[in-house]
Amino acid sequence: MDRDAVKSARRAFEILELFDRERRPLALKDILEALGYPASSGSALLKSLVALGYLDYDRDRRTYFPTMRISALGAWVPDALFGDGALLGAMERLRAVTGETVILATQSDLFAQYVHLLHSAEPLQFSVPPGARRPLAASGLGWCLLSAKSDEEIERLRRRINAEPGQAQPLSREALMGRVNEVRTRGYAVSKHTVSQGAGVIGAPLPRGAHGRVFALGVAGPVGRLEAKEALIIGELRAALERLRPSQAEAHRHDREGLPA
Repeated sequence: MDRDAVKSARRAFEILELFDRERRPLALKDILEALGYPASSGSALLKSLVALGYLDYDRDRRTYFPTMRISALGAWVPDALFGDGALLGAMERLRAVTGETVILATQSDLFAQYVHLLHSAEPLQFSVPPGARRPLAASGLGWCLLSAKSDEEIERLRRRINAEPGQAQPLSREALMGRVNEVRTRGYAVSKHTVSQGAGVIGAPLPRGAHGRVFALGVAGPVGRLEAKEALIIGELRAALERLRPSQAEAHRHDREGLPA
C-alpha cells in the first residue's frame, strides 16, 4: 500500500473534520497550525480539494470553506442508516428516559465504530465523538455486534485480532465466546471499566437492518450511574428493540425488492 496516498487521504478527511468542528472560513495558517501539517504539503492538498470541488477559496480574504458538494456526498446516509426515523426516535427516548448518552455502533473491520451519538446533559468523564472506534472483541458494543455472527466468523476475527502487530496479549477463544454467549443468552451486554476506567456501556444488538447491516444500541455513562439505573436501562433497551422490529422488517422487504427505504 502506498503510504503517501494513505497519508494524503487521512489528511483530506482531517481537514474536512476541522471545518466540521470550526464551522467558519479558515485561512491556510489556521489549518496548518490546527493540524500540524508542513506548509508545502498542506497547501498542495488544499489546492487539490479546491480543484476537485470540495473546498472553495476566497481570494480576497484568503480563506477556505467547504462547498455544497460535501453536504451532497452524505445526504443519503441518514435514510440508509435510520430509514423511517424509528431508530432515531428510539434513541431520543432512551436518552430522555435514562438521562445518559446513547450510542449507535456498527462494525468497522476489527472495531465497533460509533456512527451516531446523542450526548447526555449529565457530564461524562470522557467526551466521545462520532466516528470513535472501540476494539470489537474488547468492548460492550463490540460483543453485541459479534453476537449476531456465527461462531466460525467470530473465530476468524479472533485470529485476525491476535495477528495484529499491536495485540499485546493473545485473546483466547474461551474468553471471547464467553462474552458473546452471555449476550446471546441475556440479549444485552454490560461493560464496566473495559475501555476507559470509570466508564461503562449497557448495550444490545439490533435486529438486522437494510443491506444486511448489523448495529448495536447502547447507553453509556459513569459506571456508578449505570449501576444505579441498570434495570431501567435494560428495560428501555428491550422496549426499544420491540418497537424497532416492525420497522426493520419493512426495511428488509424494501431491500429484497429493491425499493427505496
